[in-house]
Amino acid sequence: MNRHLEYPQSSLFDFLASRAREVQGLTALEYYGAKISYRRLIGEISRCARALTAIGVSEGDSVSICLPNIPQAVFLFYAVNKIGAVANMIHPMSGENEIVRYMKLTESRFLFGLDMMGDKLRRVKAEVKPDFAAAVDVGTYMPQVIRAGAAFKSRGTRKDISGLTRYTDFLKGADKVPHNVNTHGTAGDTAAILYSGGTTGKPKGIMLTNLNFNALALQSIDGSGSLYQGERMLSVMPIFHGFGLGVCIHTILILGGTAIILPKFSAKEFGSLLFRYRPNIISGVPAIYESMLTEEGFDGRSLDFIKTIISGGDSLAPSSKKKLNEMLAAHGCSARVREGYGLTECVTGSCLLPKDCDDLESVGKPYADTYYKIVDPATDRELPAGETGEIILRGPTVMKGYYKEPEETANTLRVREDGHTWLYTGDLGYISAQGLVYFRQRLKRMIVSGGYNIYPQQLEEVICSHKNVVMCAVVGLPDRIMGERTTAFVVADEGADEEKLREELMEMLRKEVAVYALPREIRFRKELPHTLVGKIAYNELKAEE
Repeated sequence: MNRHLEYPQSSLFDFLASRAREVQGLTALEYYGAKISYRRLIGEISRCARALTAIGVSEGDSVSICLPNIPQAVFLFYAVNKIGAVANMIHPMSGENEIVRYMKLTESRFLFGLDMMGDKLRRVKAEVKPDFAAAVDVGTYMPQVIRAGAAFKSRGTRKDISGLTRYTDFLKGADKVPHNVNTHGTAGDTAAILYSGGTTGKPKGIMLTNLNFNALALQSIDGSGSLYQGERMLSVMPIFHGFGLGVCIHTILILGGTAIILPKFSAKEFGSLLFRYRPNIISGVPAIYESMLTEEGFDGRSLDFIKTIISGGDSLAPSSKKKLNEMLAAHGCSARVREGYGLTECVTGSCLLPKDCDDLESVGKPYADTYYKIVDPATDRELPAGETGEIILRGPTVMKGYYKEPEETANTLRVREDGHTWLYTGDLGYISAQGLVYFRQRLKRMIVSGGYNIYPQQLEEVICSHKNVVMCAVVGLPDRIMGERTTAFVVADEGADEEKLREELMEMLRKEVAVYALPREIRFRKELPHTLVGKIAYNELKAEE
């Protein structure tokens, strides 16, 4: 029987503030060893909220946050919510045209980005003409010694932020608004817009509410069954990602734990981070766990400090889970990898393998107040236990809809004969007679690389816009560490200089798409394989090595 929880009907900031009052002295954020208590966290958020008010941000406005996991990103996210505005979360590695597109879509008049991408920020500013644009330094909240070391390493590299306001100067504006600013938003208010491909593969702005985030936090804590106040999570999943924002930030803070954040990391250094920070909870994508299997730094060292291990964002092969569990046990860790399933349209995970379940094939059972069905994609008929079909679900974390995309929203959120609105995921799976969910594959052509969703159609449109390209197809080829690597197959005009064309295409793509979505390889072909009905045979391309 599905469990029921009570959810706050408040803003996510008010929920956080109520929790913070109970654990004021505990550490909320740890950044390169610098610790920020819950008391200070609320103070920093409140100061940021006053500064936002001083530059003209008001209830309902869209504020673009284009930052990695640094303290200022957390302060801004909650401060925007505190004054009733909407956090427009953008990947900092996004191409400039992508940032422009997302800001124009949401009519965003305020932008916060990294100072080290000052050139890109200035070009975005020139195109969008926002009321305010700030450059944020990753070193501000670092311990002094580490900050000095980082400054020494980057000496000689000039950060041109002319025309942009320094974040520290932005904060001074808080003095102009001496009173506390808090709109006390409602559960149904849009808190953030995150980006994903929806059912068509074209990036969409996903509207997520206060209730969506607050419900996820309580559901995740309840579903994990072993999370406790004061525990430490290595929060490396990015804040502009549903997994990172919903679980690695909001959930751990609602728990009263510590989010250990870093602006940049690679899967290869994950092992060293474990011993440096000794987290109780790790939550990440398969690429992280695959890298742990090849880590040589574990020899003779104990991992007994890890109590909970969650995998999401993509499928982790059962064989990898088995090997990882064996490796963990050999290093004194009693925790086992627990895989979940979800999508940004319901913030992130909506089910999780129970702590006492050893089924390596399953992604677990639905969270409290979350219901799953399997339907025939062709007829919409509900299928019995054990039969594979499209996964649909409903619950308090399901999005409000796609921003300014009524048709796509209607296609994804559908009212069934039971009177409830269901989220059609576009993913295939089945449910066992015991209620365990099994994910099989995506109906969509989406590529998942290192936990990031990459949409081939977006890349194909850019590539095909080149005058010397006849046609192209972008697919994900198997990659042991990243899951898939993005590969573009291109048919060029006869006589075209392939090396020159490759360089030109990559230059075009860098302006249009995020760094993580760029093709790892561009292969030229005389022709592309086609199916009997004339469509490009993507599966044949995916079989190439």
